[in-house]
Amino acid sequence: MAYSEQDTRTEGIPVGFLLKSLLFSYILTAAALAVLAFLLYKLDLSEKVVSIAIIVIYVGATFFAGFVTGKKMESRKFLWGLSMGAAYFLILAAVSLCVGKGNIEVGNSFATTLVLCAGGGMLGGMLG
Repeated sequence: MAYSEQDTRTEGIPVGFLLKSLLFSYILTAAALAVLAFLLYKLDLSEKVVSIAIIVIYVGATFFAGFVTGKKMESRKFLWGLSMGAAYFLILAAVSLCVGKGNIEVGNSFATTLVLCAGGGMLGGMLG
């Protein structure tokens, strides 16, 4: 039996591809945050501008992960994008929890970040 790419799509979930997409979205996030830190240092940006930039970075990174995943998957692209955005947020929350020594406040910004990450991923999946 000949091996084709379509066989791999129907056999199951491409976990390796999904992990690579998440990893690249985190690399994209790190690069964008480094640029933001440099701009903060050089331009003395206000707290409001930095907060908006961080939101744009999160949504952009999850949009990218959702878009790439949507391109790979043939059906339910929006659900794949949504799951990538949610996974991005869960990893982000877990790392924040570990780095912050468990001092994480579950409030409005926590829920807002979840919705933004999941929404960015879902939009990317729909357009992918």
